[in-house]
Amino acid sequence: MNDNEQPPSTSQPDPWRQLRDLTPARIALGRAGTSLPSAAQLDFQYAHAQARDAVHLAFDSAGLAAQCEQSLKLHSAAADRHTYLQRPDLGRRLDAASVEQLRDYAGHHAAGFDLVVVVADGLSALAVHRHAPPMLQRIEALATAEGWSLAPVCLVEQGRVAVADEVAQLLGARMALMLIGERPGLSSPDSLGLYFTYAPRVGLNDAARNCISNVRLEGLSYATAAHKLLYLMREAWRRQLSGVSLKDEAQVPVLDGDSSVRPGNFLV
Repeated sequence: MNDNEQPPSTSQPDPWRQLRDLTPARIALGRAGTSLPSAAQLDFQYAHAQARDAVHLAFDSAGLAAQCEQSLKLHSAAADRHTYLQRPDLGRRLDAASVEQLRDYAGHHAAGFDLVVVVADGLSALAVHRHAPPMLQRIEALATAEGWSLAPVCLVEQGRVAVADEVAQLLGARMALMLIGERPGLSSPDSLGLYFTYAPRVGLNDAARNCISNVRLEGLSYATAAHKLLYLMREAWRRQLSGVSLKDEAQVPVLDGDSSVRPGNFLV
């Protein structure tokens, strides 16, 4: 070997690299000695900061109200964000002023409603700001097509999932649907969750609800979420139940045309 020749390379192609291109999960990050490379460490810190920002972002209820035909702005019993994060129980109930507001509204609509949609900031107002408006459009369209009467959209600041039960009970709604920001992950600070309950009332637990999770551009599409939701709502209306007794057996269209597949274990 002369002075201008390079020694043969002993490096091997990274078998994880191709998989890394297919997932936002943190795999194949490499290493620098016994630590992560600087780029991977900085990316982790950036993702962590995004998640923290999503949790503490203020809920823009006025901006959402401007995009709704009818809406009611409400507040949970958690007076501020600090209290909300430390007292989950207070986020599940309305404050006294909101209770009176709903009672007054219900007094002028004695027949009640078939469906009330509740939107709450949850643990990611970012998710709600980004994804609630397009989902609300789809939900309103499907409810109209089914002939269900809709209550005004209820926007609850510092709300958790169960607050929708109290809202529905006060309005006399037969079904409740909560759109809420889910707990941010390091690759998903803007994931929206949909929680559906038939015959909602204060005191129900999560076994009474059906959940459609990870609604966002990089996760479950708006169209797919609406398709699953319509199946659950139709079956709940027909069978008068929701939660663990109501399974999601909606046929989801595949990409190549008219055929459909049932969700389940892909190994079967």
